Amino acid sequence: MLSFLRSMIHSRIGALVALVFLGLIALAFAGADVTGSRFGGVAGGDRVATIGKARIGTAELGKAVTNAFEGERQQNPQLTMKDFLGAGALDEVLTGLIDRTAMVQWGEQHGLAVSDRLVDSEIVKIPAFQGPDGKFSESAYKQLLAQKSLSDKMVRTDISQGLMARQILVPASFGAQFPQGVALRYASLLKEKREGAFAFVPAAAFAPKQGPDDAALAAFYKAHGQRYMVPERRTIRYAVFDDTAVKTAPAPTEAEIQQRYKLNAAAYAPSETRDLAQVIVADEATAKALAAEIAGGKAIDAAAKAKGLSSAKLPGLTRDALTSQTSRAVADAVFATAQGKVTAPAKSPIGWHVIRVEAVHANPGKSLDQARGEIAAAISAEKRRAALTDISAKIEEQFSNGGGLADAAKSLGLTLVTSDPLQADGAVFGKPGVKPAPEAAALVQAAFAMEREGQAQIAEASGGKVVMFDVARIEAAAPAPLAQIRERVARDWAIDAGGIKARTARDGILAALKKGTPLADALKTAGVALPPPSPVAMSREQLNAMQPRIPEALALMFAMAQGTAKSILAPDQSGWVIVSLAKVIPGEVKADDPIVPAAARELGASLGREYAEALRTAIRNEVGVKRNADGIRAVRTQLVGGGQ
Repeated sequence: MLSFLRSMIHSRIGALVALVFLGLIALAFAGADVTGSRFGGVAGGDRVATIGKARIGTAELGKAVTNAFEGERQQNPQLTMKDFLGAGALDEVLTGLIDRTAMVQWGEQHGLAVSDRLVDSEIVKIPAFQGPDGKFSESAYKQLLAQKSLSDKMVRTDISQGLMARQILVPASFGAQFPQGVALRYASLLKEKREGAFAFVPAAAFAPKQGPDDAALAAFYKAHGQRYMVPERRTIRYAVFDDTAVKTAPAPTEAEIQQRYKLNAAAYAPSETRDLAQVIVADEATAKALAAEIAGGKAIDAAAKAKGLSSAKLPGLTRDALTSQTSRAVADAVFATAQGKVTAPAKSPIGWHVIRVEAVHANPGKSLDQARGEIAAAISAEKRRAALTDISAKIEEQFSNGGGLADAAKSLGLTLVTSDPLQADGAVFGKPGVKPAPEAAALVQAAFAMEREGQAQIAEASGGKVVMFDVARIEAAAPAPLAQIRERVARDWAIDAGGIKARTARDGILAALKKGTPLADALKTAGVALPPPSPVAMSREQLNAMQPRIPEALALMFAMAQGTAKSILAPDQSGWVIVSLAKVIPGEVKADDPIVPAAARELGASLGREYAEALRTAIRNEVGVKRNADGIRAVRTQLVGGGQ
């Protein structure tokens, strides 16, 4: 969620979308299993911020952050609340809550308002409140609010605040433009090219020639054990079964078959459907003329096209279905017309219908004797499913009374399957690229929620099947055994041992470069053999094409001045990368180059975000915002205490 929030904040409508999203954060996860917050009595007061005459309580902030955290964990199950907050989530969510509260007060002071009808229109758009037909469902709305302990007033207030932010920020950010001359200069910058070289100063090159003895290696391993942690692993035992496990099930009786036939009499009754081609016109005269042309042999689509109209295909319609779509008069006309013929024009609320009956599909229906086999099979399947449900209930009762998985599997003649050790993300430990069996993969989340080994459970599986399972073995997260990673630890020891000398050598090389010494000669001042420098030549367009994963050394090269040299720690912290920029070649762009308007649009979007941010800041200053550091600290403490 934090990455999602950040991506929105930097989008075209950036601040606006983030504000509206935070305003609806309680609803964004309405379909998720988010429990109520535990805030309200934390130390530090009951508020985290005062905005004008309003305030944000510790409970409101706590719940907003918890919802965001739960949403992110759906994508990253191994995320902890500590890491989430460490990435700045609490401050981002709080800032959004403050901004929307401030905007409501500022907007009301300046004559802005959000009507109830506008709020209604937003509520009906929320997918969580829609029924099976895709339309707003009052019952679904009330049920979901009750489930999540939300009131109608809370939802409406939340949405109203987001809409107020939209009214304020859209005009501020919309239509921002940069002068053509500025866009041309910016486009030229995108065409810029740079030439230089990279040099690597590995820490291992300065490590003692003789590697560590066993005692030194063991001591280093013990001191840096967190570097070598392997995740928690769980081995799952399971057995999947379906209604074939039912040894006996009562056969359907004649009375049951007859009752089912009566209940579904409409399905077994004779029926007829028709495929139609239709044109709708505004008046009867035009309809009659069009019908005459089609009856005379002209194709219905050609006849319609000649009058500036279009025809539509309507396959497989019953009389009732056609009546509901048009009118009884239209349906009567269609079902009184033979295949290949054109109906007499008939009227519906939307106009006059000219219809050609393309095909007639008659279904003779089925008598009881004809349907007996399929009805008996359906009832038998239902009884077997009911028997399977009974078996599952008995097994669940056994597990509740302390029964084990092995005994339950034996009673059904099933063989237990044992998975490879699995990680919380579903990966097979120690086997990159290998995927667990689908049955085991579906159990990972439940298995990692279990408190201990041997805690048997039963659950529904896909395809009408049932699975019973437990965790056979839990291996806690711990450093990998030294014997297995000895080479890696020895390498890290060498990097650590040579790190200080490598830094000193780096400083000497940079000092030599500053005096004008060529890079290859400057590397010789290190006193040890270093890898030769690597030349680099690249345009800014090539650099941008690498987004979002631009190497830090390349990014640094495009942020330096010509003729300078800088250094950056290697990505794996194994040494230093020295970046020497020899030449900057300005780009050349003509005024009619397509890149210029593209650059103008990009600059305009950035300017719009700046306008919106400036307005947000001004509104905060005018309304007055005070953050309660003690309250914020208390919320953070309680979140971390309950989120790992």
